[in-house]
Amino acid sequence: VVEAALKGSTASQNIALMDGRVVKISHKPMENGGYVAAHEDVTEAVRAEEQIRYMASHDPLTGLPNRTLLREKIDRELALDGKTSAVLCLDLDHFKEVNDTLGHAVGDLLLKAVADRLTDCLHEGDSIARLGGDEFVVFQADVRDSERTSTLAKRIVEVVDKIFIIDGKPIRIGVSIGIAIAPDDGDIADSILRRADTALYKAKSKGRGTFCFFEATMDANRQERRKLELDLQQALETNQFEIYYQPQVDAASEEVVGFEALLRWHHPERGLVSPAEFIPLAEETGLIVPIGEWVLRQACKDAASWPADIGVAVNLSPLQFRSQTLAHTVVSALSDADLPASRLELEITESVLLTDNETTLATLHHIRGLGVRIAMDDFGTGYSSLSYLRLFPFDKIKIDQSFIRELGSSKDCAAIVKAVVDLGVSLGITTTAEGVETKDQLNRVREQGCGEIQGY
Repeated sequence: VVEAALKGSTASQNIALMDGRVVKISHKPMENGGYVAAHEDVTEAVRAEEQIRYMASHDPLTGLPNRTLLREKIDRELALDGKTSAVLCLDLDHFKEVNDTLGHAVGDLLLKAVADRLTDCLHEGDSIARLGGDEFVVFQADVRDSERTSTLAKRIVEVVDKIFIIDGKPIRIGVSIGIAIAPDDGDIADSILRRADTALYKAKSKGRGTFCFFEATMDANRQERRKLELDLQQALETNQFEIYYQPQVDAASEEVVGFEALLRWHHPERGLVSPAEFIPLAEETGLIVPIGEWVLRQACKDAASWPADIGVAVNLSPLQFRSQTLAHTVVSALSDADLPASRLELEITESVLLTDNETTLATLHHIRGLGVRIAMDDFGTGYSSLSYLRLFPFDKIKIDQSFIRELGSSKDCAAIVKAVVDLGVSLGITTTAEGVETKDQLNRVREQGCGEIQGY
């Protein structure tokens, strides 16, 4: 009332009542010295405003702070002198494959489960935000030493690596982490986040499922990687790819029984680019799907001109394998090349089977039903090779070259190779020893009973 009288105009104020309601009280002065009072229940309007403010600063799926709120917090903390802070940028490994195979609804449930696990990892003073997609950021406002940050990063990698049960399905993913330290790597939110993201790219290039601290040289590496990504997009359009064919030989007769198609990239400026450099990049960007289709079609076309008893083997990446059009692509490639299905062999690694076994196995059975042979590559290096042999009738298992390399010096490797060969015989599965490069290795794999050999 006093405020209205002094202002000579209407004065109002919101009052929170004990029962939770919010009432807007307004007083309008009258010329005769009196006033008109109005009491209005504005609870719903106030709650709506609060909800709008919350939505503007929080992720609607997980309820975590979003990029806007995170930047405000980081800038506020970095403005305080004498404090060292850490920013950890997190990116989920294989999340896109989950979305592609199981659908976005399951993907959303997985993101919420990940958010819960990440939150449980934090200590007092730490905070977490979701930037969007499968990207999260953890902020440590006051870090005494980098060891505390390393410990947190290790813990996050461990908990995310554990199997999730989503909608009754076991799902295994991973996480890569890039870390930047303020003020050394940046003194405002945008710069420190950018540096942490650069370190994240480095972590992913190291094989994923790990973490990496930012270093000054990474900026140049990031720019080079970005250029390589753009070049990779053009490579398929400008016929820069070529297939090299590695012989697969019968160990007893030493006759060639087939060839494995190996992709090579002839860069116009850099020359021959290592597959170890561009294949992971192709998988990360999704380019592996069209590139893989080109390899499949070209390999079938080339094999059609070979003798009728010589087959061709083509590798499939996890992302390419989970394409809903894979079976159609295989049929189309065989038809266009007029190549019998029995002369095509598709090689997969255990990583193909790590997510959504049922769908994956159904696709495998469909393709095998066409007459195409299916081989498990790099056998013995994954999580549970033996269990996959029980789940699916593979036509071939390829013993990883790491075992063959140690045959002459490791009794354990020799025992493993012998056990795999015996297992193959009992299951009616051909065994191929990879990485046979010397006469001594050839003699040893023959002694173990391997059916086929291949170089490295």
